[in-house]
Amino acid sequence: MSNTQCITIAAALLIDNQDNILLVRKRGSAFFMQPGGKIDQDETPEEALIRELKEELQLVVTKEELIPMGCFQDVAANEAHHQLTAYMYRIHRKSFAPIPAAEIEEAVWLSQEECQHVTLAPLTEYQLLPLAWPSE
Repeated sequence: MSNTQCITIAAALLIDNQDNILLVRKRGSAFFMQPGGKIDQDETPEEALIRELKEELQLVVTKEELIPMGCFQDVAANEAHHQLTAYMYRIHRKSFAPIPAAEIEEAVWLSQEECQHVTLAPLTEYQLLPLAWPSE
C-alpha cells in the first residue's frame, strides 16, 4: 500500500525578452522551481496562480496573460512521499523585478546555461526546462 499523497498546484513558466526564465527558491529549500502554489478549495488554477504571483513576487497578472501549457505530474521537491500535479501557464514579460515575499527566499532570472549551475526541482528540470528551451 502506497503512502504517496498528491499536491495540486498552479505555476508559471515566466519568460523575459532575453529568453531567461524566473525561478524561485523557498525558505529552507535548496530547490529552484517555477513560482506558484497550492490551489485553494474554491479556486480555479488560474485564480490560484494570479493570487500566488501577487503574494510571492508582488507580480500582478491578468487571466488573459496566462497561456495554458497543460497539466504535469512529478515528485514533489520539498515534501517527501508526495506526488505533484501542476497546472502550468506560460507568461511572457518584457521585464520585471521580482520582490520575494511570503515563503520565497530568492527569485532569479536565469539563462539556459545558468540553470545548469543551480539545484532544480524535478518538475522544473525534467519537464519544464525542455519546453522553455526546445532543442533546435
